[in-house]
Amino acid sequence: MKYLQAIWFNLTFYAANLVMSVGLCWALLLPRKQLVKAVYVWLRAVAWIEYHVGGIQYQVIGRENIPRGACIIASKHQSEWETFKMHLIFKDPAIVLKRELLKIPLIGWYMNLSGSIAIDRGAAIKSLHKMLPAAKIAAAEGRPIVIFPEGTRVAIGESRPYKVGVAALYQGLKLPIVPMALNSGLLWPKNSFFKKRGLITVEILPPIPPGLPRDEMMQKLREALDTATARLVKKSAA
Repeated sequence: MKYLQAIWFNLTFYAANLVMSVGLCWALLLPRKQLVKAVYVWLRAVAWIEYHVGGIQYQVIGRENIPRGACIIASKHQSEWETFKMHLIFKDPAIVLKRELLKIPLIGWYMNLSGSIAIDRGAAIKSLHKMLPAAKIAAAEGRPIVIFPEGTRVAIGESRPYKVGVAALYQGLKLPIVPMALNSGLLWPKNSFFKKRGLITVEILPPIPPGLPRDEMMQKLREALDTATARLVKKSAA
């Protein structure tokens, strides 16, 4: 039964993404803000399938900590799940992602035209020079800039050093940085075929104000994310 449920959910989930990406491809011809509205419909449909087929619910706490206007969202990244939720949690986010994702047929086009910020992880310095101007444009439009400080998915219980990108955004944009903790890895483990039913919690933490020295900001960010994430994981596992 476990295998059958996993097969059914994965088939339904990825088939829905395929159908939505093809069915909404006309939106790729629209202005960016109109395209984002179509992406929102797509992601709402995917969330419906997660809930009704996979039994995966989610809640967001701490929305009051999201500043008005532009800010930097520094999120934990445990699974594929949260990549489908940023547009549902934040208004028109500019998501920092690896350039290889833009090469995915159809889906990569949506990512590119919806205003994502692509970086080349193999050319860090060159990517930073391209990332900051794009992030400044997004900030001028009042959009939140979402970045995964560890640069990749990290399983629960593991740790990776934070990349320079989050510090570069903080220093270059002079915006508050908002830590976002979650426990998605409990239900949707990294690289796992099997997903578990249950409740995923996303917690948006109080913002770190702009203007702090780089090392102080990085320490505050890591402490906030690690502490909150450990608490969410422990609470869900209890």
